[in-house]
Amino acid sequence: NSACNMADEEDIPKEDSDAEESSSSSGNVSSESEEDVPGPTPHRPSVQQDESQKHKESMQEQDTIDEPPAKKAKSEPDPLSTRTGGAYIPPAKLRMMQQQIEDKSSATYQRIAWEALKKSIVGLINKVNTSNVAVIVQELIQENIIRGRGLLIRSLLNAQSASPTFTHVYAGLVAVINTKFPQNGELLLRRLIRQFRRAFRRNNKSLCLSSTNFMAHLVNQQVAHEVLALEVLTLLLETPTDDSVEIAVAFLKECGLKLTEVTARGVHFVFERMRGILTDAAVDKRVQYMIDVLFAIRKDKFKDHPSVIPELDLVEESEQVTHLLTLEDEGDPEEQLNVFKFDPEYLENEEKYKTIKADILGEGESEGSSGEEGETEDEDEDEHQMTEITDETQTNIMGLRRTVYLTIMSSVDYEECAHKMLKMQLKPGQEVCKDIANLLCVECGILLISLKFVS
Repeated sequence: NSACNMADEEDIPKEDSDAEESSSSSGNVSSESEEDVPGPTPHRPSVQQDESQKHKESMQEQDTIDEPPAKKAKSEPDPLSTRTGGAYIPPAKLRMMQQQIEDKSSATYQRIAWEALKKSIVGLINKVNTSNVAVIVQELIQENIIRGRGLLIRSLLNAQSASPTFTHVYAGLVAVINTKFPQNGELLLRRLIRQFRRAFRRNNKSLCLSSTNFMAHLVNQQVAHEVLALEVLTLLLETPTDDSVEIAVAFLKECGLKLTEVTARGVHFVFERMRGILTDAAVDKRVQYMIDVLFAIRKDKFKDHPSVIPELDLVEESEQVTHLLTLEDEGDPEEQLNVFKFDPEYLENEEKYKTIKADILGEGESEGSSGEEGETEDEDEDEHQMTEITDETQTNIMGLRRTVYLTIMSSVDYEECAHKMLKMQLKPGQEVCKDIANLLCVECGILLISLKFVS
């Protein structure tokens, strides 16, 4: 044991001496390094700063990569140049687009004006009722219904098909417009006849009912001639079916009073045909009951079915223009008027319509009293100068001949014919017109065999 303890005591001072030697050696090394470097050592960036800078650079590169390249602006189609007029454009934006166009005769300006005209006409037709027909007519005349007559007729037909209860209102509106623009009334009749014929061939009962209802009220307003009504009744009763007889009964309820006043003999033949159908029992019991009700209405002289109500009696009989169109007439419906078409003479036509509108509405009557003081005498003379218009087309004479012919054909006997001839409203200079005497002689010679009262 004593020997081991002595060995441990000898090892301890050796370790201490080794530690002292190592420390002294390190001190010598540091002193030598300090002696070799003459000045302070430069500052070196730490590892964390290097990593943050690299991270920032990588983020910037990623941002530049994520940014999509500038896309080429796609040329969106013009909403006004599409076939159907494009998407809906608010009226304020439409007016702003119209004001920004300097060339008033360009196709873009005409397209915008066409869209505005279409929206205005549709809106006015949808607002019409019994109490505001006169106001709506004035607002329609403010628009160019010569250029937009296709839009006007299409709006009327669509509105009448959608709400048949307002058919008499639409007919009254057409009657007023027809006195100033007869081409619009004629176009409406052509399209209505074409619509009825197509619906009759396809056995479309609802469309036939709406078409004949419109025709009946146009006959009541004397826009359509009674010959058209008799042809429709003849076609419906030629081969009677439940649907055709029902349509004929509804048609007679609407215009039976007017037909009785104008052509009593034709109405008598129609009711005799109805009586034969009722006797033969060729139709259903329900339709037979409808025929019985029709005879009761005729017995009461159509008391509950007036031809024209007082609120819609807006046109004098002498001013109305009656169109003699039949079911066999293959008239052009002019469907191209429903779509936009570029007009190279747009500005001239608009000025012409402004003149026509001023003549109809009387907008230039009060211009003299509210004129400016600085007007010259030459301008005053130009305003009050009257232009005499000479009719070289003999339109008035042809209209007079047509009226005389229709009067002869629609009369039952000579007394009725003479009475109608005396009630004719003749214009100045037509009282001694030789055409009346010549036409009477020619028609009486042609119709001597068919009409006994002529002789």
